[in-house]
Amino acid sequence: MRAMDAYISPLTGDYAGTRTDTLANAVYLRLMTPLGSWWADPGLGSRLHELTREKDLARVAVLARQYCEQALEPLLADGRARRIDVSADRDVPGRLLLAIEVEDASGRVQHFQHPVRVA
Repeated sequence: MRAMDAYISPLTGDYAGTRTDTLANAVYLRLMTPLGSWWADPGLGSRLHELTREKDLARVAVLARQYCEQALEPLLADGRARRIDVSADRDVPGRLLLAIEVEDASGRVQHFQHPVRVA
């Protein structure tokens, strides 16, 4: 039986009033929290916030993908995920869209999208 967590909406950042048994909250929190800023776990978070002042160049898409993979690596290390694939594409000028595919420990594949603003 899977644990049920209160679902955090990636659109609003608030609890949505529903429950989830996916890795959605774990992915969202790791990408939205600046690395080192959460008092209970300084290793939780990503460096994606650092890209908001970077120019919209191809190398920034590579950095965004790497920062995302680094932030989600603990899900692999603790066994909650078997595989994580990340791609980064320019959605519109000034915004990258990370497409994230996570295979959880049970083999279920989940898809997430995460926008990253760049200058």
